[in-house]
Amino acid sequence: MEAALTLNALSKRFGTKVAVDQLSLQVPAGSMFGLVGPNGAGKTTTLSMATGLLRPDGGQALVLGRDVWVDPPAAKAAMGVLPDGLRLFDRLSGRELITYSGRLRAVSESDITQRREALLDALGLSEDADKLVIDYSAGMTKKVALACALIHAPRLIILDEPFEAVDPVSGDRIRTILRNFVGSGGTVIFSSHVMELVESLCDRVAVISEGRLVAHGTIDEIRDGSTLQARFLHLVGGEAATADLSWLTGPALPGDPA
Repeated sequence: MEAALTLNALSKRFGTKVAVDQLSLQVPAGSMFGLVGPNGAGKTTTLSMATGLLRPDGGQALVLGRDVWVDPPAAKAAMGVLPDGLRLFDRLSGRELITYSGRLRAVSESDITQRREALLDALGLSEDADKLVIDYSAGMTKKVALACALIHAPRLIILDEPFEAVDPVSGDRIRTILRNFVGSGGTVIFSSHVMELVESLCDRVAVISEGRLVAHGTIDEIRDGSTLQARFLHLVGGEAATADLSWLTGPALPGDPA
């Protein structure tokens, strides 16, 4: 099976902190792939290195066989990226920002117009298309950034926390778009902290902890007869808090029964 993304011994250190440690992973083309891990596990660092936003200390990232750091233009042309927290040109309107992204990707003007309006409609942004992005809510900003990642019709989409700060209606729109994209032969990789979301949306998942890959496979293989949440906690060593917090009930108020 063709690999949409291949990571070979990818590594990154920040000072004395090892953020990603010799991480190797292969994502089959045509899959909806979830990348999960606790805070600080290295998810964002891994995706940043895989998409050309952060140079690794060692290792290799291949997008559909194209080396991200040897031939960046070819690799980046094949993927759309939605990083977490990346600043946009927010003094443009939503419509202008999508247009600008299409031109950067060398999409024809006729295709930009058709695709832009279709994306605005699909994401529920048509009424706000001429507002400045700086005046968008966090959820609207996430959606217009997704439109920018899709405008050039990539074969691979890599999304870092795409559902964060997104309301349920918008989240359902995004899920529909992603499912249709995979159904047409594309590949989606996204990170999330919400196991229920990954379990309902993804067919494959990788779990990382402390910069290392601790498990990957189909959802059923990772769940192993349990829930993804339970298996995730087992794999990353999550334990319920044991501290005595009974004091949170607060002191008795005047007039309370003894």
